[in-house]
Amino acid sequence: MYTNLIESEELIKILDESNTVVFDCRHELTDPEYGITSYNKSHIPGAIFACMDKNLSKKPDGTNGRHPLPDIHSLSDWLRKCGVKNSTQVVAYDDAGGVYGSRLWWLLRWLGHDSVAVLNGGVQDWVRIGGALDTKPTHGCSKGTFESNPRNISVDAQFISKKLHGHQLLIIDARAADRFQGRNETIDPIAGHIPGAVNRFFKNNLNQNGKFLDAKELKASFERIIGETPSSEVIHQCGSGVTACHNLLAMEVAELKNSKLYPGSWSEWISDPNRPVATS
Repeated sequence: MYTNLIESEELIKILDESNTVVFDCRHELTDPEYGITSYNKSHIPGAIFACMDKNLSKKPDGTNGRHPLPDIHSLSDWLRKCGVKNSTQVVAYDDAGGVYGSRLWWLLRWLGHDSVAVLNGGVQDWVRIGGALDTKPTHGCSKGTFESNPRNISVDAQFISKKLHGHQLLIIDARAADRFQGRNETIDPIAGHIPGAVNRFFKNNLNQNGKFLDAKELKASFERIIGETPSSEVIHQCGSGVTACHNLLAMEVAELKNSKLYPGSWSEWISDPNRPVATS
């Protein structure tokens, strides 16, 4: 069972097994059609397209962030339609270092499914090893029987507000340093960060080839940030609950387990003018 990352060489061995379901999670924040366009051009054979806005999020209402968590029942039903069972090995990939694949990875863990892994290095690494590509769309070969068993691995804005000044949690913000510092906000209407949060740009989890750093390097890097704080008291956030999943996955790879996600993240936080904002 693969639970965090899977290498291309490992995926190629199990790709044709009936118990493997692969999802193409490619997405681009500034181009809603990028993912499906890329999928239609070519994808890993048998992969099913997972739309960030339609499948991996629900419609925002202006108060719940740009990528609110999907309804559990709707997400579970979609997974069943894709052929997923509770015994299925799910693999998620993208072309952005795993940032979008990690969203599906986290969602499945949220639903209680551990047998899910992100393809390390994405479709680029798959091509590098000579993996085949296909243009034929896949919609799920058979009806799955997946049943969710949701876990308490997320927090909301109310939880953070209550503990904000109590030194009882550590918030790690996955956005780029300039956005975190409020200097170059190009996506959300208010710049800055949640008071007390620390910055860890998600791309720092990757090497020059777009693959995750090894577990030892990741552990050393995150331990410099969290210090004596237990990993279970670490909260991850970003702009909308997507890139934060990448940091959460990196901590799991590093054996720093059970940190949690604030799905609404910055875009939800700033929807209430009474919530504090920091820029230094």
